[in-house]
Amino acid sequence: MNLEPGTANPISVVGTVKGPGENGNQYVFITSDNRHVRIGEYVYYEVYEAGLLRKILGKISDRRLIDHLPDRIFADTEISPEAIAALVGFTYEHPEIYEVAVDVIGYFDPSLGFMNPRKSPDPGAKVVLASDEMLREILNRRQPQSVGSAHIGSLLLREVGSVPIALDVKELVSTHMAILAGTGSGKSYTAGVLVEELLLPHNRAAVLIFDPHGEYGTLTDMRGHPAFKSADGYAPKVKVMTPEEVRIRVSSLDYYDILALLPEMSDRQQAMLSKAFRILLRHRKGDYRWGIQDLIAAVREADVQVDDDGNEKTGSSAPALEWKLEKIERSDYFHNVEHTVSPKELFEPGQVTVLQMNEISQEEQQVICAAVLRQVNHARMSTQKELISPQDENYLPYPVFILVEEAHRFAPAHEPSRCKSVIRTILSEGRKFGLGMGLITQRPGKLDADVLSQCMSQFLMRIVNPVDQESLKYGVEAAGRDLLKELPALTKGQIIISGACVNTPVLCKVRQRLTKHGGETLNAPELWQKHFEGHRLQERKIELAPVAAPRRSQTVRGRSID
Repeated sequence: MNLEPGTANPISVVGTVKGPGENGNQYVFITSDNRHVRIGEYVYYEVYEAGLLRKILGKISDRRLIDHLPDRIFADTEISPEAIAALVGFTYEHPEIYEVAVDVIGYFDPSLGFMNPRKSPDPGAKVVLASDEMLREILNRRQPQSVGSAHIGSLLLREVGSVPIALDVKELVSTHMAILAGTGSGKSYTAGVLVEELLLPHNRAAVLIFDPHGEYGTLTDMRGHPAFKSADGYAPKVKVMTPEEVRIRVSSLDYYDILALLPEMSDRQQAMLSKAFRILLRHRKGDYRWGIQDLIAAVREADVQVDDDGNEKTGSSAPALEWKLEKIERSDYFHNVEHTVSPKELFEPGQVTVLQMNEISQEEQQVICAAVLRQVNHARMSTQKELISPQDENYLPYPVFILVEEAHRFAPAHEPSRCKSVIRTILSEGRKFGLGMGLITQRPGKLDADVLSQCMSQFLMRIVNPVDQESLKYGVEAAGRDLLKELPALTKGQIIISGACVNTPVLCKVRQRLTKHGGETLNAPELWQKHFEGHRLQERKIELAPVAAPRRSQTVRGRSID
């Protein structure tokens, strides 16, 4: 083992280049090292490029045994293969020889990122295991704890903490991200780690979470937590909005939102509702506030019919449509005046707002999500273009980030959805206005392909469903096919990170959360036992209770007076 010039770090030569691999971006080397040479590990060779000695980094993608002890030696389980090998003259310490394939990443340029010189190593060149120091320097766009960094965990194949992985928050929130994982792989846990990083003093982000299952309420642990405090007095705010606190002003809804909230509608009723909407907007002109009764009045006007004599009369369709519209008026979440989800209420730098929707029907969740996303998108565009004043509820003078849990519900692949179009708009145009989005799903195969392809940073965890695996091959190109093959073998908390937030795809172990995780699986056997013991104690208490003696009846003149 040699020493790297100018350092005390040992250079670990692990093999010798044999020649090119299966394609122009691959080479193979020969090694007897079975301890450090693992699939996913980083190695490099040296080559002169433009007069400079460059370290060309690569990632091991495959290996196979090409020479080993004779099979006969392993047949007898009673005798050590090493002892037999010594008897027949095999004296090598490591008699197994491996051929290892390496995919070239390139050399790292601080201003340009990784550059591939397209120069294959010469046969006989030494292949060196990349040191922890080298990987810390070149894998991360940002160093941990620096402004704009998010420390997600550490490199999987190295000692825990020796190579921390820090993401570039600017790229993460502006070019959008997706967390894709099977059930129980830790997607919500990972999302919690990301939110913690966004709310730490060196970031202070403005974050909104759509929480269909009520899993993110434990983020309130950030309040008063010493890790989130700074010398200038900063402490994050955590605002949890329960379903009882959600109010959407009906005038923020459009025709299709209203249509999604109504029971089965005939073609005539849909046409009448559309006409009523046009009448309503014409009457209100610049006044964008209206209520359900205003819409009902417009429905009556739309249903007026003129007979042959020129007399006006109300048709028969209006009453049925009025009854359906009154259903919205009776809803707990849609109100004529109240609006608790305006951008000013939801966002503030250093604040995460958790919009819990676990008691709200899926149709209403869709409409609420669509209305909020539309308003936030409008708020960022209008503020950026200086079209609204600071007093307006839509005034939003800073970038924001929105996390959508169970994203396949809101942007399904082959079904209509109220949210899909606005999510597509934000993903394609939000970058210009400082509106970022993160999508979280356990069924990437059910997520709209156009939506997934717009997420430039990907977090991939254990996925075993073949349909979901196949969808990732086309929707997540940055990870590389060799890493995607690792998906079924990943365990809980292990994650592949690729895309704009890192310099090159990495296998990572997610760090421990600072706050409690709210999505833990219930321990059914423990709860059964606890419930059973409670019943047994109650029964025992009843059994041991003293039996009251029968009371003697009182009589007057032979008659009972009890």
